[in-house]
Amino acid sequence: MARSAYMLIAALCYFAFLAAFLYLIGFVAGLPALPTHVDKGMVAAPVVAALIDLGLIALFGLQHSIMARPGFKAGWTKIIPAPIERSVYCFAAAAVLAVLFAFWHPIGGTVWNVTNSAGRMVLWVLFFAGWGVVFISTWLISHFELFGLAQVWRNWRGKVAAPPKLTQPLFYKLVRHPLYSGFILAFWATPTMSLGHMLLAAGMTAYVLIAIRYEERDLVAHFGHDYEDYRTRVGMLIPGMGRKS
Repeated sequence: MARSAYMLIAALCYFAFLAAFLYLIGFVAGLPALPTHVDKGMVAAPVVAALIDLGLIALFGLQHSIMARPGFKAGWTKIIPAPIERSVYCFAAAAVLAVLFAFWHPIGGTVWNVTNSAGRMVLWVLFFAGWGVVFISTWLISHFELFGLAQVWRNWRGKVAAPPKLTQPLFYKLVRHPLYSGFILAFWATPTMSLGHMLLAAGMTAYVLIAIRYEERDLVAHFGHDYEDYRTRVGMLIPGMGRKS
């Protein structure tokens, strides 16, 4: 009975995160049909709006980083069954994104506006390429493991996870964190950059740089010399840049 419940919970969490992820693409793109997006939402004075938006970005960053740390998970799985720990993480991420979407305060003002049709097309291609890199990267590192479905499937079958191996498929031969590279590209590649959009892009980029520090500390602790060697050969977010000596 419990295993069936875990499967249902994992599926619901997965689709909740998928919905939030798809909304995020439209949110960053400024899709007019959406009830809120990066340039459409609650109204406040610019300084107040900036403080609220920074708080929402910080909330997202804290949830993503704290819940992903091994120490937190060790304590968390004493409350939440281990097979659905990752699914609950994904649901929490979807919930935090929903809060960000609902309470985002746009900030007027234009940082840049590309009017040339060819230039706009190039930027939109880069925008969708960034999301494409994110999506493909989830499959390169095991999509179903990343979103908690593999864990409940193994529990259903009574199987134990094999020890993780350090692999470098496709994008991972070029950069250590292609998923983050894709996010940064998608957040910055826009033909019209408002102040609010720039705040979101800059805030998320800052979160990525902070998160990588903690993630790589965990990866070194787990993979040891193999990951240290990987860091000396492969750039962090841009090919050839950010290698550790």
